[in-house]
Amino acid sequence: MSTGKGAPRRKRGGGHDEEHVNHERWLVSYSDMITVLMALFIVLFAVSQVDQQKYIALRESLASGFGDGAHSASVLDGSMGTMDGVSQVPEEPSVKGTQGMVTADVGLGLEGSEPGPAPQVGSGARDVDPKLVEAARAEAAHLEALQARLQSALVRAGLAQRVQFRIDERGLIMGLVADDVFFAPARAELTPTATSVLAVASRVLSAIPEQISIEGHANNLPVSGRYATNWELSSDRATQVLRYLVEGGHVGAGRVRAVGYGDARPLHPGPSARALAANRRVDLVILSSAPEAVRASRPPATT
Repeated sequence: MSTGKGAPRRKRGGGHDEEHVNHERWLVSYSDMITVLMALFIVLFAVSQVDQQKYIALRESLASGFGDGAHSASVLDGSMGTMDGVSQVPEEPSVKGTQGMVTADVGLGLEGSEPGPAPQVGSGARDVDPKLVEAARAEAAHLEALQARLQSALVRAGLAQRVQFRIDERGLIMGLVADDVFFAPARAELTPTATSVLAVASRVLSAIPEQISIEGHANNLPVSGRYATNWELSSDRATQVLRYLVEGGHVGAGRVRAVGYGDARPLHPGPSARALAANRRVDLVILSSAPEAVRASRPPATT
């Protein structure tokens, strides 16, 4: 029996048609590889940023994700390559060093006394630079030697009792303080005693390199006559001392300056006769040339 011409022909054995071959199946593997590479470069970029906390967090996360923490950490802790977090992150400064560290609460024996006890590491205090301590002691010794020279010259002239000395963070202060000895009330003219003291002091002051600040002061009594206020009176007193040192004592004009403080900086407060006499004065401040860090470690005031 013959079949019609339009009937489909079947394969022998009842087989099915062949399935279509997928020639683009490689794209799946390729996209997986690209995704892994992108993740790798993202990790490399993140690690290249110098951030210690993020680096530690990433290292611990990868170590726990890959199993053995010690083994995984060794991949990131190598000394070579871009994954080396140690070579790109600066180390924290050690508190054990002493170079360039100063603390204000550590007592410095600037006048021959021993320095205070050394602070304990980890207690919050930093060690004191021994070079700073040595420089502070040397500067204090220099100022004390300068005071001794001035006092010795005044003793030989019989004027030692007319001047008071003290040392502070600014330098050596030579105070011309005495009732009616250097200046008459409400007057700025130098008395004979004042000129004698300045003549002796100028021989020492002209031979040293330090700058000198001449500071005039007045007591709190109101003034009358040629001066409107104590500001003008104190400024004139400082100027008269400056002129004598420069014109008569041969102290370099570029090394001195004069300033008046009126009654704003009394040496002794109160209305007593002693305070009124002591505050009518002129201070010759021999300014220390030491660095600020050395001057800040001030010795106790001496008189």
